Amino acid sequence: MKSGVLLAALMLAGCAASATPAAAPREHPTIVSLNPCTDAIVADVADRAQILAISHYSQDPRSTSMDLATARSLHATGGSAEEVLELHPDLVLASSFTAPSTLAAYRRLGLRVETFGIASTVEESEAQVRRIAALTGHPARGSALAQRIAKAAKLVGGKPITAALWQPGGIVPGAGTLISDLLGRAGFTSYSAERGMGQGAYLSLEQVVAHPPQVLLVAGSARGQHHPVLRQLNHTTIAPFAPNLLYCGGPTIIRAMTRLRALRSQAAAS
Repeated sequence: MKSGVLLAALMLAGCAASATPAAAPREHPTIVSLNPCTDAIVADVADRAQILAISHYSQDPRSTSMDLATARSLHATGGSAEEVLELHPDLVLASSFTAPSTLAAYRRLGLRVETFGIASTVEESEAQVRRIAALTGHPARGSALAQRIAKAAKLVGGKPITAALWQPGGIVPGAGTLISDLLGRAGFTSYSAERGMGQGAYLSLEQVVAHPPQVLLVAGSARGQHHPVLRQLNHTTIAPFAPNLLYCGGPTIIRAMTRLRALRSQAAAS
């Protein structure tokens, strides 16, 4: 749809809004989800027929937070106002980082838009799951998913093991991030926090070699993150960690905690 057509649609929507009373919301609204974190939750709690589209990020193996085959079986959108308008959803789930002009365009077209930020704790993610499930008309499914998340994220006992999480770009997570919360729940202490490194601080290969952590979780693909010298760290457990487990809550927490628990068990046994 060209920009002129979109402008005309916006004008018509404004006229219609003043002349026609709003329809009562449906119990199970049709949905367009515009970011991979809400995509995964919607796919878990909504009926398939409700999902008109998910974000294109979920069909990319590098960024998806849900089963790739499931994501590719659903329609995907780039998130432009034109694409979303053509689908006529009852509800749009957007990121709190979506451009204000885009959100305003959706609303001028009469679309209901709900925004979601990035959960920084398991509890925040559980609240988002329940909210999304309620919006889709399936609160019981949200409660069930939240309970599975809480069970997966139950604190692991025993002596903590120091772990460094080496993210894409060679950076580390800081306090107040979901992945840091998950690391703590899985029985790890933060190598980077112990060294005063905050969110997004760069961890060099030289630092790792000079002061090896007990566990090194490598989520990046930079040359230094896979340097042969790392194999000489005989007392460090080095393991890959999928980048798409780093940022989203919802069902991603279950997969991330399964991985972290396995890695902790491996490190404790070595």
